[in-house]
Amino acid sequence: MDEQQFMRGRVYGADHEDPDPGPQPGHDYVELIGGPLDGLLLDVTDRPGHRQGEDVALPTEIGRYGPGGRALYGPRPGDERRYDWHGDTP
Repeated sequence: MDEQQFMRGRVYGADHEDPDPGPQPGHDYVELIGGPLDGLLLDVTDRPGHRQGEDVALPTEIGRYGPGGRALYGPRPGDERRYDWHGDTP
């Protein structure tokens, strides 16, 4: 991955060995701010059971509860393109 690709951001859930883990054309993303997933982009295009501007609980092994835990993120008031961290849950 070159520097330009790195600066575009990494998408949450992208395979670690994916040669292009950045955003893809035609997809909608929000930026995750704070917490264990800080700086990642979340693809909200056709996300099952999700509406834009709705809180999400994302599985992660690097949060407070380790494997099986989830990081909680919700839209920033006035800026639904950024989701702020609200804590972790088992």
